[in-house]
Amino acid sequence: MRPSEHVRCPDFPCHDVNKKSYMIPNIEVDANKIRVFMISEAPPDNLGDHFYALKKSFYAETTVQAFNDAGFNVANMKDVLNLGVFITTAIKCGKTAYAIAAQTIDNCSVRILENELRLFPELKAALLMGDTAIKAMNLIAQRSMGKRIIPSGSTYKIRKGKYFLKQLRVFPSYLQTGKSYLIEKSKRKMIAEDIKTALELH
Repeated sequence: MRPSEHVRCPDFPCHDVNKKSYMIPNIEVDANKIRVFMISEAPPDNLGDHFYALKKSFYAETTVQAFNDAGFNVANMKDVLNLGVFITTAIKCGKTAYAIAAQTIDNCSVRILENELRLFPELKAALLMGDTAIKAMNLIAQRSMGKRIIPSGSTYKIRKGKYFLKQLRVFPSYLQTGKSYLIEKSKRKMIAEDIKTALELH
């Protein structure tokens, strides 16, 4: 199964994104073997830097490092996939500014991300890597459950709580891509802890 063949944006309504960077993972994946759904922020402007680019990319480099920090001996994104982890982004077009409009996050969550989640019937956990992913998941929860599931507040204060989208355990965490990941040691430690906990769920 290739996610890009099953979900798409039908109308591209957003005005604060770079549509040339539109990306839904186009990799072959056994949906029944995926247990953890990791949601990052947005695709890179250069799609050659995406998680699943053919050559090693910066997104892949920091993500692989995060899994190694968590105690998993992985060398590339295929190894991460073999752990049962699928990685995607909350919005599917590149950013044009630091902040992403709330309407853009809503558009992507209802048109694509919610449907993308449904492709994986055996999911146990969703890792929300950063504020955009957290907002997107709360929007999905509001539509399906009638309420937010992640409370407001600093991530380091709320990340130890137990949150669920129906039976799916949801982990608010920090973004594992970008140059800041390499220098913010406290966030790296928390990301590693969240990954480890999510992958240990049965």
